[in-house]
Formats: sequence, structure tokens, C-alpha cells
Amino acid sequence: MHRKRGSLILCGTFLFITWNAILVLLLWGRPTPSGDQGEVVSRTNKDLVEDVIQITNTIENELEIQKELLIQILNHQSRSSNKNKPKVVAPAQPVIPILVIACNRVTVRRCLDKLLQHRPSAQLYPIIVSQDCGHADTAEVIRSYGNQVTHLKQPDLSDIAVRPEHKKFQGYYKISRHYHWALNQVFKTHSHSSVVIVEDDLEVAPDFFEYFRAMLPLLKSDPSLWCVSAWNDNGRDGYVDPGKANLLYRTDFFPGLGWMLLREVWEELEPKWPASFWDDWMRQPEQRRNRACIRPEISRTLTFGRQGVSLGQFYDKYLRYIKLNTEFVPFTKLDLSYLKEETYRENFIKEVYSAPVVTYEEVTQGQLKGPGPFRLQYSSKNSFKLLAKNLGIMDDLKSGVPRTGYRGTVSFLSRGKRIYLAPPPGWTQYDPTWS
Repeated sequence: MHRKRGSLILCGTFLFITWNAILVLLLWGRPTPSGDQGEVVSRTNKDLVEDVIQITNTIENELEIQKELLIQILNHQSRSSNKNKPKVVAPAQPVIPILVIACNRVTVRRCLDKLLQHRPSAQLYPIIVSQDCGHADTAEVIRSYGNQVTHLKQPDLSDIAVRPEHKKFQGYYKISRHYHWALNQVFKTHSHSSVVIVEDDLEVAPDFFEYFRAMLPLLKSDPSLWCVSAWNDNGRDGYVDPGKANLLYRTDFFPGLGWMLLREVWEELEPKWPASFWDDWMRQPEQRRNRACIRPEISRTLTFGRQGVSLGQFYDKYLRYIKLNTEFVPFTKLDLSYLKEETYRENFIKEVYSAPVVTYEEVTQGQLKGPGPFRLQYSSKNSFKLLAKNLGIMDDLKSGVPRTGYRGTVSFLSRGKRIYLAPPPGWTQYDPTWS
């Protein structure tokens, strides 16, 4: 290719020089009239001027032809050169980075191995590991992945001044500080427009990436949503429908544990980010602002980290039994319009409040007739907590919102039947004093 291009350039240059040499010879070879011949007298000055003009026009025309020829040769050279350059192809789909929040668990390897195993594209899903704590062994594990991940280190490892009664909560303060720094890295330093946040003790399902890819357009287009979560707080085996791996819900409760956030929401939250207990802060009405999250029937994450700042709270009783989805659901090919706010709310209310009301005894003693669903009604904070605890679902409330709740209703399976633990008809709002 280089030899052919060089020959074309030499050929063009030779033609250019040769043609102009011929023009010069023609001009020199024109007869010059002698001063003693009568013909000179007959030639007028006008004839001489016309000859000069004709010759000049001829030269100009030929020079223009030679100019075009050289331009074509240079363009051909440029095209040939560009063919040899590697093409940079921009991804047709948005990039969704995965931010892994790490500290001092060498078991982060399990988290990273699963992410890399199920990741369909390194270009579309860059993995960013942000490490706090300065733990050398954990840092070595992360470094062992080389360029498969980006390893960030939180620079401020100092203790945080807290009230004496909060000294035992120092870990929660450091976690909040780390989240603040790491999310600024993703959105401000690396200029991403969205992120999926994964803690270092989470294992992801085979369709984890597919799920978030499908949810991103919905999250961007629906202002009544502010997050997408891979987690079902009541997603223990026996409490979810194994035949409904494709079923998704809206929930007023912020689930966390593998969740997607948009840059616009971070710009809203970042200036007032709390010093500690960031997840409960997210669940307050001032932050939630009546917005919902999307969550699945069957979790797309599983936590394996019993030890942490929460000292295993809920782990032994609930979290260790969460069912991780194993069936790949092609969410990007499904019609998800049922999750839009107005459509979902109308259908949900109709289904819940058209379901027959049953008693606790009928549910627990297997006396329900028909396929369901069924509605089990609560009337107060205490009645909700008592029913939830006895039925085996999580009974705590955050700012009045039950885990997985939507409009006060919690959906789960009991003895194979769909149960809606719901407030009376006409529900309008949560009571923040229910905690």
C-alpha cells in the first residue's frame, strides 16, 4: 500500500513538471518578427496583446488541471493513511459503571469474580473498586485483577469526631464519608451519568447486568422513580414465587444492596449528604420526596458478609436465606410499561383491594380457598409489626415505610399463596412516627 501510494505521487509530480516544461518550450519556440520585414508593420499592437492573452489563458487552464490532479493524489494519500489507523468505535449503548464499595474484606474476590463472570461487556460495564480502610491484604486482592478493574483508594482514613454516645458508631460515619467520596469520583471525576453501587459482600445473579440495562431508560424517563434495586428484603426461599423471576415491583422503601443511581439525583443529594447512617437518611421523607424504586420478586444480589459494622443484624434470621435468582431473564426484550407510575398504581390498588380479606389464622393454618391473591389487613403500627413478625417477614419500618412496601402494602408468599399485608382501603400517606 505504501509503495503504490508513493508511485502515484511520483507520477503526478512528473506529469506536472513535464507539462509545464512543454509550455515553456512552446513559448520560446514562437517566431519573433524581424524589424526589417514589412509584415511587422502590418501586425498591430492589438494582435500581440491578443496572443499574449491566449497564451496566458492556456497556461492558467493547464495549471488548474494540474492543481486538480495533485489534489486528487493528496486525497487518495489521506484516505489510504486513514485506512491504516485504528478506528475508535463509540459504544451504541450507555455505559453503566459498577462501583464496588470495599474496605477490609479479602472476600471481595467472591464479589469481583461473579461480576466478571457475568459481565457481558468490559466497555459497557467498567468496574470501579473504591477501597476505604487502607487494608493491605484487601488492596492486594484488588490489585491482582489488573486492568479488569479500576482501583481507587479513599485518601482520608482519619477518625471522625463524633459525640461520645456515637463513638461505637464510628464505622457508620466512615462508611458515609466513603460513599460521598466514591460517588463524587464516579460522577465528577470520571463524568459518568449513572452508576450501580455494589458492596464488597454481594454476589450477583447471571442477569444482574441485563436487569439494570433494561431499567435505565425507565429510571431516566420517570421522575417518580429515584432508584432501581436488585434486592428484595423479604426475598427468602418460600416467600417468593420461583415461577415469577421476571416480576418487578415499585416500592416506596429504599432497598439498597445493589442499586442504581443517576447523576441528577446525586447532584440533589450530595450537598446535604449525611455524616452517618446514609441509608436510613435516604429513607426519610425529605430525601425520598414520594419517589419510588424498582425492585424484583427474586433478588439479583445475595449478601455473604455476616460480619460488618451492623454486627450481623438481621443476617442470621433473614439475609442468609435470601434466594438469589438463577434464571436469566431477557429484561431488555420485555415490555416494562406496566411499571410506569399511573399504570402501576391503578393496577396495584385494584388487585390488592379486590382480593378477599382473610384472617391471620386462615393464612397460617393453610385454610385459604382458591389460588389467591388474598388480603390480610392491619390497622396500626403495632398490628403491622405483630402480623409481620409472626408471618416471618421483616417487621421494621423506616420513617413509617415497611420494607418492600408500596402504598403501605407488603407482597409475599405464604404456603404458596400470594398475600398482601395491607392497610385499610383509602390509604393516603405514611406516618413517619411509625418506626
